[in-house]
Amino acid sequence: MSPLIELKNITFNAHDRTILTIPDFHIHEGEFLGIMGPNGAGKSTLLKVLAFLERQTRGDILYRGQAIPKGNVPLELRRKFSIALQQTLLLDGTVFQNIAIGLTLRKVPKSIIKEKVAHWMEVFGITHLAKKNALYLSGGEAQRVNLARAMIVEPEILFLDEPFSALDFPTKIKLMEDFKRIIEEANTTAVFVSHDLMEIHYLTNQLAIIVNGEVKQTGPTSRVLDQPNAATSPFLNEWKKFFPVAR
Repeated sequence: MSPLIELKNITFNAHDRTILTIPDFHIHEGEFLGIMGPNGAGKSTLLKVLAFLERQTRGDILYRGQAIPKGNVPLELRRKFSIALQQTLLLDGTVFQNIAIGLTLRKVPKSIIKEKVAHWMEVFGITHLAKKNALYLSGGEAQRVNLARAMIVEPEILFLDEPFSALDFPTKIKLMEDFKRIIEEANTTAVFVSHDLMEIHYLTNQLAIIVNGEVKQTGPTSRVLDQPNAATSPFLNEWKKFFPVAR
């Protein structure tokens, strides 16, 4: 099966230095791909390049086998992607309005918006917050709204940049449990940047380790964590001291 999205001979330069060097990288439909690496390794930059939020300096990005012209990403393709960040960036309005924003911008009929928002509020357990101002939510509530807002447009790929890292432990665990069920039921392909081995181990089925802007190891998450290669073992072994992985 051909990849859903593929990078070919990608480099990304900024501030007179090379941030990414990616000869070949791909994501298949249905994968929940984790991206890990040391601070400054290029994790978030890789995610942004994959999501067409940053323009590569050189190389090609293919979507379903078709090369996408650099800097000329069709709107219909951008609408196939959603992103959820650590900072929820909610708007000054109700929870309902925040979740609906993607559909509102697409000029979806109000009756369908109402139905879909109701569905995703129920899925994320936030129906009771529908009329509350989103700026006055707790951290866990705000992230649930953020994820519901990303999922309501039914993305082909969901990009996640450390959405759980700012939450307290009990809130994180409950949201991760709910989110894993939701993403599996929706069969959504996801790309997930995290520094937390527990999050990576629990949520993802594929893992890429990036070091100094280069992807050094990819494969099933359990295999990469259990059998790091020579390039990734220094990082993973050190990281496991701070984020032990429950087996």
